Amino acid sequence: MGELSGITIGVTAERRAEDFIAALERHGAEVRHAPTITIVPLDTDPELKAATLKLVMSPVDITIVTTGAGFRGWLDAAEGWGLRQPLLDHLRDSRIYARGPKAVGAVRGAGLRETFSAESESNAELFEAVMAADLLGQRTAVQLHGTALPELTAPLVEAGAWLTEVQPYRWTSPPDVTPVYELIDAAVAGKLQAIAFTSAPAAANFLTLARTSGRYQQLLRALPGIVVACVGPVTAAPLEAVGVETVQPERQRLGALVKLLVTTLGA
Repeated sequence: MGELSGITIGVTAERRAEDFIAALERHGAEVRHAPTITIVPLDTDPELKAATLKLVMSPVDITIVTTGAGFRGWLDAAEGWGLRQPLLDHLRDSRIYARGPKAVGAVRGAGLRETFSAESESNAELFEAVMAADLLGQRTAVQLHGTALPELTAPLVEAGAWLTEVQPYRWTSPPDVTPVYELIDAAVAGKLQAIAFTSAPAAANFLTLARTSGRYQQLLRALPGIVVACVGPVTAAPLEAVGVETVQPERQRLGALVKLLVTTLGA
């Protein structure tokens, strides 16, 4: 018997879902898996390839790395297109701004070196540091992850940067949304003790699919009775914007999210 025996947790992640589910099940939880997004394969993404080609055809002055996984995925895709080394050569000559240690690890793992790292691991601190630089005419590459950040990238353009957005892991709704509808039904029926989110797009599309299913208002009424656990504040933002209270671990890590669920629900 584990700390989570008798507890049912909804997991909405697609990426690294197996690791997450296995960790929860080791603690005795029953897991209902319903990915709310599906990721567009990197090596077949024409938008990612076009952005990469643009960057290898001219100098890059500033590179912004928001996630380690996204940066590594981008380089892997570039390697498949025969563009990895030209891309690295251009990024090496740029000033690299990284969002926290995971992004720094990916940058250094590629043989590059960051100019700045956001200690808080927040996009707000990251882009604030970039905005403090002289951006006029600066060719700037922004590696995003899963979703655009117009509230952060638009000011760069307004300050004069020539912006190229690189978006590994673009997402769409899953081809079969039935498991998500069933998860929403379970939440409304009081059959879930927790729902976990590991990305902002997954949280946002969960709400969108609730609207599509016609259960949105019922879901919002049910969620106060459920532990809504998010890996960090960026992930939680779409939920909190509509009044859903969330819990978050101190460290934005999958293992920390598991420990938070054990601590919160095991009691």
